[in-house]
Amino acid sequence: MVSCPPVLRSLLALGPACPDEEVRAALSPLLESWRRHPRHATVVLNGLAKERLPGMVAQVLDFMVESQVEVNVFHYNAAISACGKGGQWPLALHLFSNMPGSRVTPDAISFNAAISAGEKGYSSAISACEKGGRWQLALSLLSSMPEVQVIPNTITYNAAISACEKGGQWQLSLLLLSSMLDNTTNNNDNNNKNNRAIPSTVSLNAAISACSQGGQWQLAVSLLSSMPGMGVTPSTISYNAAISACEKAGQWQMGLGLLTRMPVMSVVSNCISYNAAISACEKGRQWQLALSLLSSMHIVRVIPNTISYNAVISACGKGGQWQLALNLLSSMPDMGVIPNEISLCAAISACGKEGQWQLALSLLSSMPDVRLIADAICYNAAISAFEKGEQWQLALSLLSSMPDIKLLADTFSYNAAISACEKGEQWQLALSLLSSMPDRRLIQDTISYNAAISACEKAGQWQLALSLLSSMHIVRVIPNTISYNAAMSACEKGGQWQLALSLLSRMPDVRVIADSISYSAAISACGKEGRWQLALSILGCMPDMIVLNDFILSAAINACAKGGQWQVALSLLSSMIDKTVMPSTVSYNAAISACDTETQWPLALGLLSSMTEMGVIANRISYSAAISACSKGGQWQLALSLLKSMPEMSLIPNEISYSGAISACAKAVQWQLALSLFFRTMPEMRVVRDEITYNAAISACGKVGQWQLALRLLSLMPEAKVFPNEITYSAAISSCKEWGQWQLALSVLSSMPDVKVMPDEISYIAAISACNVGGRWQLALSLLSSMFGMRVVADTISFNAALSACEKGGQWQLALSLLSSMPDMRAIPNEISYGAAVSACEKAGQWQLVLGLLSSMTAACLRTLLLRSCSFSATPGR
Repeated sequence: MVSCPPVLRSLLALGPACPDEEVRAALSPLLESWRRHPRHATVVLNGLAKERLPGMVAQVLDFMVESQVEVNVFHYNAAISACGKGGQWPLALHLFSNMPGSRVTPDAISFNAAISAGEKGYSSAISACEKGGRWQLALSLLSSMPEVQVIPNTITYNAAISACEKGGQWQLSLLLLSSMLDNTTNNNDNNNKNNRAIPSTVSLNAAISACSQGGQWQLAVSLLSSMPGMGVTPSTISYNAAISACEKAGQWQMGLGLLTRMPVMSVVSNCISYNAAISACEKGRQWQLALSLLSSMHIVRVIPNTISYNAVISACGKGGQWQLALNLLSSMPDMGVIPNEISLCAAISACGKEGQWQLALSLLSSMPDVRLIADAICYNAAISAFEKGEQWQLALSLLSSMPDIKLLADTFSYNAAISACEKGEQWQLALSLLSSMPDRRLIQDTISYNAAISACEKAGQWQLALSLLSSMHIVRVIPNTISYNAAMSACEKGGQWQLALSLLSRMPDVRVIADSISYSAAISACGKEGRWQLALSILGCMPDMIVLNDFILSAAINACAKGGQWQVALSLLSSMIDKTVMPSTVSYNAAISACDTETQWPLALGLLSSMTEMGVIANRISYSAAISACSKGGQWQLALSLLKSMPEMSLIPNEISYSGAISACAKAVQWQLALSLFFRTMPEMRVVRDEITYNAAISACGKVGQWQLALRLLSLMPEAKVFPNEITYSAAISSCKEWGQWQLALSVLSSMPDVKVMPDEISYIAAISACNVGGRWQLALSLLSSMFGMRVVADTISFNAALSACEKGGQWQLALSLLSSMPDMRAIPNEISYGAAVSACEKAGQWQLVLGLLSSMTAACLRTLLLRSCSFSATPGR
């Protein structure tokens, strides 16, 4: 063994950043000796290479060239190797390229060292997030070796394959491996056996890793299985790389299969093997298997690390097992595993996905206590937790606090905050966040726009929703099915059925595939506007690729219900079984609502009772719809019975349930019961009385002459922070009308604009009728005239009320004038219209006019009957 030369000790003492002058001073006494024996310099260069001092190696080499010391291949190899080990790949390649100029022929070792240095240089570039051309340089060096009659060996190829692997060039890695195999097959000269590039475990491992990074899991597994046939024994690294390839591709079954095969193949599994398999299960949402793998690690004496726990916590989060995720996090210190930022972030995400925003906030707040600094990913997970928990204020607060702790919010942060505003019905804030993203150099993506469109949809801002959808192309954001579905739903809520259908028809032109939600939204849009025939037409024209489901059929049933087509609604419900679609609670609720008429209450009750037989759970909406049907059918006892039975079915009645029952009592003149439900039962059941229940109670009072109580209820609404609407005022006006309180009726009507409630046609009809009862025909005509000024459509009922007032006031000429003006105002006279005019003329002794009116009345009525008959015959399915 050669002892360390004194000069090497002197150079090492100088340190890595030594000036050239000091190196020359240390080497000058040896100049003559090195000129006679250059190999002595090789010892010094090798010593410096082992100490990873590439800069000093280059200084020594420069000294030798300047001093005319013979520089040979051994000197260069030592220098290049030192540069490679020290991470100085540019210097290594520079020295290699200088060899021919120094009349030194590179050998295999020179090439191997240079290629290896190039590979390490690429690793450094990746770490700096720069994709340089290091793999190209490695291939260039490899291809130039035959030109200088140097045969690449296994190490050379391994370095090149590894360089390509790190550069993400899986195809080139396989090409190099294939080249090695071809050379092995073609070269049968035993004398050159040592020079052949025979694939080794390292070669295959690098190629498998390259396939893994390139998402080529099938190729990775294929290479692993082919190793024994090549005479190469798979190692732990081989299996780990293949399992990792399966993990990246979500092939958890194959990943587990490889892990279980390792003991059979006498390959020892380690923590990396299990971590890759656990991550594969996490990506495949197999939280039970991930937990099982973690618990089995101790059995095979593999110690789990932080990565193991993080993957299992994430798997539990994706599986909705937030409790297990927290248990794992809390158990880590007991198992000697220290949680890191990723651990806390995974736990925050697990809690957030299940709406446990308080726990997510608590975890985020606890991070400084355990000396962990929350990063942007942790904040994003917390914002997402607030979004799912409908805590838009907290989401915005957390987003705005990120710059204070020097965290940059990204597109994900803003998307989660916009979604939080959407769920909180804060559409203005959602749009503000979306518009501010470019100012913060954040790219708006499809998710950003979808959340903003949904926010506008929930707020009924269909114009803005359409504007956002159309602007996506301008900012080069591609809309998807969700974008169009949200815009269609916005049109549905805004009563814009034509626009909803236009969007549906446009989707194929922009290469967006309509799904069941798209068709459901279009059918609902038509149904809400009474276009039940069109809704059924859409249902019948759906492409075969759309699987008929409960949502679509429920939308169609609901459309028929709103169109008063209870027979068609029930037919659709009964056909669901034939279409292998199981009716749901939503389907039955829509069908029960379709039977919400005066005569079909028995069918509504039959549907409610059949839900249990079909294994469908009736909910509060089901009972409320049945109560409403009984109310319209005058079955107040049955309505009260259904209301009473709801708690027995573990259903808590709400304001809609009580409104139906109160209305049922009101129609049956059971006003005491109605008020008892309103004043006593609802507070006892902690049901908030809203405008619907107030409307029902006011109507109940009006029907039995309790107009004072009706007005009292109206006056109590502001105190209860309940805002009256048109229906409320119309009910109060009607209660005054029934008992001749026309002055109060007019007073209530005139007060409506003061509370920003504009009278509608029902309000005016009730007021005109009140004037009619009070014999105030002048006021009745004045109110009718004022409807046009208020842009309220005067319909046949409005004119009939005014005609009746003129008839009672003996104003037969005015009655005839009103009757003759009705067609011009698009109000078709009916039997009541003619009856009032006939009565007015009859009272005035105008018998000739009476006969003329009777003749006109017969013709008009026959014409109306004929039109109804034609409409009935034109109905599809008749």
